[in-house]
Amino acid sequence: MSPPTTTTTGEKRAAPEETTAASASKRRETQPTSDQKTTMASGLPKTLPATNFRVRVRDESIGGDNPFKWVTVTSDDYFKGKRVVLFSLPGAFTPTCSTYQLPNFEKNYDEFKKLGIDEIYCMSVNDSFVMNQWAKAQNLEHVKVIPDGSLAFTNAMGMNVQKDDHGFGQRSWRYAVIAKDMEIEQAFIEPGKCENGSLDSDPYGASSPENILKYLKGEDFDKGAQ
Repeated sequence: MSPPTTTTTGEKRAAPEETTAASASKRRETQPTSDQKTTMASGLPKTLPATNFRVRVRDESIGGDNPFKWVTVTSDDYFKGKRVVLFSLPGAFTPTCSTYQLPNFEKNYDEFKKLGIDEIYCMSVNDSFVMNQWAKAQNLEHVKVIPDGSLAFTNAMGMNVQKDDHGFGQRSWRYAVIAKDMEIEQAFIEPGKCENGSLDSDPYGASSPENILKYLKGEDFDKGAQ
């Protein structure tokens, strides 16, 4: 199954993410297992986790003003058999993500392709309604968005953080990886991963497209947290 294209949608509404006690329980249950873990100090699993994503996709056969349906897309559908950049961030429509990170990945897409990257994916702990609307607002044509509203993937990566100080609830720490056929080749984790940090506790640099391009070109780059 090929992953749906969610960059141009026409979706009419963006439902806010809900954070519940059940999410906190799920966070504990889906931390990386011992056989997934690598010897990297970052604690990331060796391979991208096998999870399911609930995604809204356009289906013209439905007709009407809102021709969308729910589908389940797997990690394999997105990542298997490809060399990809996956970057994950605290939230759709937030300033750093919308002003710098996502648009600059889109802008540099052709350069990434020349350097051997097949796809670029943007993930956030938001539902598919929100992610589709964000993709539409950003006029994305190349970068594909992935909704991890239930935190299944983020928990399995060990990148879940509590951001109640912003009213966000549980979100993803900002990071990026290059993965080839699901195996993580290089990680770019922003330093200082913490729960409910200060208002400026969202560093940005290691996971930027500019830094990842340096790695792909064989130049000195910021490895981020190790």
